Amino acid sequence: MNPHDTLALFDDQMRRHAQPDDAHATLHLTDGVLRQTSTRQGWNGILWSDLDHTTADTAIANQISHFAALGHDFEWKLYAHDQPTDLAQRLLAAGATQEPTETLMVATISDLPTTTPPPDGIHLHPVTDPAGVDLMMQVHQQAFDTTATHIKHRLLTQLAEAPDTVAAVVAMAGTRPVSAARLDLHPGTHFASLWSGGTVPDWRGRGIYRALVAYRTRIAAAHGYRYLQVDASDDSRPILSRLGFTALTTTTPHLFVVEGL
Repeated sequence: MNPHDTLALFDDQMRRHAQPDDAHATLHLTDGVLRQTSTRQGWNGILWSDLDHTTADTAIANQISHFAALGHDFEWKLYAHDQPTDLAQRLLAAGATQEPTETLMVATISDLPTTTPPPDGIHLHPVTDPAGVDLMMQVHQQAFDTTATHIKHRLLTQLAEAPDTVAAVVAMAGTRPVSAARLDLHPGTHFASLWSGGTVPDWRGRGIYRALVAYRTRIAAAHGYRYLQVDASDDSRPILSRLGFTALTTTTPHLFVVEGL
């Protein structure tokens, strides 16, 4: 895999020509910015931009006005190579709050392990209905100390309206959910993506995360995808590197809360 070429392909397919992530969302290209507008519960934000020092501030102000008129908080998903080079500072000056930086990592699916079993005492339970989503949210609460209602909303919507674009799984220790993860499939692209992978504290370090990556890799391979992409936290980056993922760049969410603008 050539990292430069793969990043260019990612920018083109997954950002510049992205598709809405649920049936209630729309995409609009304006002022050199591609934004998604969804419901209040869905994801609202900026996926891609082509700006310079003469156009950035006006574009930022216009996006703030758009989402403020709807009463929607939104995220500007900023990548390290986005222009202008001081775009992060401009977003912060306009009222954004910076979230922790993650690493965009990509692997060629054919290079990844697909048969990694879960540790003893763990069985993997596919998520196909609201009860399974509730199990995932229990894991998310314990793993990340957040309710993540937007993730629950998105997954329920996907399962109900576009089940062929998502696969989710919960790792169960008996009747207790201890880890969970999601795979998004992106028709018309070479990429499938890994999301929401987390393990409760007392089950970390036992190989569950690796088993969930292999589980999702098998599904992506069966659907003919070439690459797996993940926005990796500092905790998951070393594991993914050992599995064969390559770091391409970093991404830092910048959040705008309408009430604070």
